[in-house]
Amino acid sequence: MNEPNSPAGALLKMRLASIQYLARDTLAYAFESLDGSPLPAAEPGAHIGLHLPNGLVRQYSLLEGNANPRSYQVGVKRDAKSRGGSRFMHEELRCGTVLSVEAPRNNFPLHEDAAHTVLIGGGIGITPVLCMARRLKSLGRSASLYYSCRERVDVAFADELARYDNVPVHVDAEVGGVLNMAKIVAEHPAGAHFYCCGPGPMLAAFEEATASLPREQVHVEYFTAKQEAALDGGYTVELRRSNKTLSVPPGQTILQVVRDAGVDVPYSCEQGVCGACETRVIEGRPDHRDAILSDPEKAANETMIICCSGCKGDRLVLDL
Repeated sequence: MNEPNSPAGALLKMRLASIQYLARDTLAYAFESLDGSPLPAAEPGAHIGLHLPNGLVRQYSLLEGNANPRSYQVGVKRDAKSRGGSRFMHEELRCGTVLSVEAPRNNFPLHEDAAHTVLIGGGIGITPVLCMARRLKSLGRSASLYYSCRERVDVAFADELARYDNVPVHVDAEVGGVLNMAKIVAEHPAGAHFYCCGPGPMLAAFEEATASLPREQVHVEYFTAKQEAALDGGYTVELRRSNKTLSVPPGQTILQVVRDAGVDVPYSCEQGVCGACETRVIEGRPDHRDAILSDPEKAANETMIICCSGCKGDRLVLDL
């Protein structure tokens, strides 16, 4: 039986209950517990990790934020450059398949008490922001929702979006350009909170447009690596609790070296986007390469994401 109070990242045995068409190359997958027992709560912005039968682990944002969920539903777009995750799900995964699912984590939380919230989704990035829009609508909160796709056939949730007031659906191919982030930011009041999830170029434009705003009002979620992993090597990592000192050679990450040394450490995406391997730093200066920690958190150097980040110096001491 899955425990409803399972910690974030705990492995749950679940069954794929349904697959639904959303848009071109985009499907929704619903996973249920094997015995119908309640699942751990999920807040808007949360994601789960799927341990696929082909050995890959992939992170997907949830479509519903619910204190007592009966299922977890995710949207998955088949990526033309898939490394095996979305391609496998679209081509091989079938209803009835049992697999391990990581309990929800939330690196993209919704601030429900904001005076106004601006939600921007690009492509499959609509998944977490639509989840947020549903919650804010249920609470009667002030919010604006923007959705951008490359072509009309890529628009998902069209029927639901039609029930929201004045949701601009920006189709790049029809207007000859991408969403104007600067214009969106300028149109909303001071104090508004801005959220964005989508492809890399959209997120870069969003971060540029919101650069002058207080950081606590700007929220972004990457679903692919934001930077290349730190692979320079040439430093040592002391694992204080394990009483081990390891050399990190060029071409390897800290996570790989730690795991090769037989130290059990949680991990999942290996791209710096899920937060599973966040580790407390005791000494040293990390070379942060993740998309999880905020700028103040990176400056504090109290934790680091060891699947992609490295060391600015000769030595790190970690709480492992």
